[in-house]
Amino acid sequence: MVSKEWNMKTFMKGASILTISAIIVKLLAAVYRVPFQNLVGDKGFYIYQQVYPFIGIFIIWTSYGFAVAVSKLLASSKSERESKTVKRIALLYLSGLSVLFFTLLMVFAPFLSSSMGDPELTSLLRAGAYIVLVMPMLAVLKGSFQSTGNMTPVAVSNVAEQVFRVSIILIGTWIAVRAGASLYRTGEVAMWGAVIGQAMGVLTLLLFYRNEYKGPAERVNRWYIVKELTLISLSVSASSLILLLFQLVDSFTVFNSLLAKGITSETAMELKGVYDRGQPLVQMGILISSTLALAIVPLIAHHSSKKEGRGAEPFIQLTYRTAFLFGWAAAMGLALVLPYVNEMLFETRDGSVALIIFCFQIFFLSLILPLTAILIGAGKVKIPTLLLFVGLTVKVFANKLLVPRYDIIGASIAGNIGFVIIAVGLLFYFKKVWPLNLASKRFYSWLLLATVAMAAVILPWMIIADGYLFDNISSRIGAALTALTAVVLGASVFLIIIMKARLFAEKEWYLLPFGRRLAYVQLWLTKKRR
Repeated sequence: MVSKEWNMKTFMKGASILTISAIIVKLLAAVYRVPFQNLVGDKGFYIYQQVYPFIGIFIIWTSYGFAVAVSKLLASSKSERESKTVKRIALLYLSGLSVLFFTLLMVFAPFLSSSMGDPELTSLLRAGAYIVLVMPMLAVLKGSFQSTGNMTPVAVSNVAEQVFRVSIILIGTWIAVRAGASLYRTGEVAMWGAVIGQAMGVLTLLLFYRNEYKGPAERVNRWYIVKELTLISLSVSASSLILLLFQLVDSFTVFNSLLAKGITSETAMELKGVYDRGQPLVQMGILISSTLALAIVPLIAHHSSKKEGRGAEPFIQLTYRTAFLFGWAAAMGLALVLPYVNEMLFETRDGSVALIIFCFQIFFLSLILPLTAILIGAGKVKIPTLLLFVGLTVKVFANKLLVPRYDIIGASIAGNIGFVIIAVGLLFYFKKVWPLNLASKRFYSWLLLATVAMAAVILPWMIIADGYLFDNISSRIGAALTALTAVVLGASVFLIIIMKARLFAEKEWYLLPFGRRLAYVQLWLTKKRR
């Protein structure tokens, strides 16, 4: 076995570094879409969002799924020579896949864009296709570092990649808009920003890497490595891919259904662009749950292997309660202030009803992401993956049924139906694998009380703020002030009730990302009672 410093301290240090980088990356991924939409409008946003899932799926599958698969195979290598052989096979296999996908995207771009109802998207698909050529090196390099627990290069690469990507997209878009370029040409600039961002991620990793491909190789079972790379990468990335796959379904069905209903092409594009405003909102909303999947799952994996003590059960319960509480709070809180957030971020309140419904996906995804990660980490791959594809299939049929009747409101409802089926299925299966009580009745009762209190404070405040306090200033600034003050007020009330009820013990707060300060606040709030 290759020598590796795998103790809990270095493991959790690496997980913490990756968690912090993941928060930065996910924040940037969600936030940049807001100024981008402001620059290009709803039609320009529609153009970008129609194409992004094609490259986003490949990015997640390779840079995340394949990186984990490579790291697992390397960690089980019996010698340095075998490790080098695994890397070479992985690189060759991924390179072959990349060339195949690149060719398919380039050749079938006209067919795909026509299938989406907009032939002008062809140039964007072809521009985005170049990103797949960068992915093999990125996945193998990340996997190599992860296999030894050296997470710093991976974290630095992730952040560098996203910073360059976001910067090029926003600066390039601003220049293109100022130059009077068409929205489709501007969309191409955004696609190239993603390609350059990934290339910078590879360059960053190469700066950390030294002479790893030199030396003789060792004979191994190549087909076994290829099979394991494929199966592990797909299972690991399945939950992360689900949101992008739902977006891909929308790309092929929503715009076409609106056209079939008799809506003009221009109006249908704008409606789809309004609907796509929900994507960055959901990404911001699931930040805690997706971070949980990174931060707490290693703890569960570590304690599952221990023969003494309570094992992983307390961490599983904590993960579920945290995901449920913060997912529910984010979904409900955002739904309450959505019209004002919509205007604050995207200039108008168009589509607020559809976006309110859309935002409840935050709650279901907040359960799906950590639960799937825990199950897959425990080797339970088939059922979670099957459930994800059942939910996706339901989304396809629900879109076909509901969008022609209810426009983008129907698409929002369809998304929730798909995610509900996945979440409920996962919970039932989870209970079979771990027959334990995930949360007490007291937990749900106090959560309901905190939600009611939050709504009781927010709703009157927004009426007063919008109707009187901020009535004499510009509409967008007034909406921003109303939304931000309501969020602070609502979050404060919600957290105070949760902490006074001690739904989390102080030691549990300590295990959560940035939970130390919340633990101190809870101690202060409850010191008189104790």
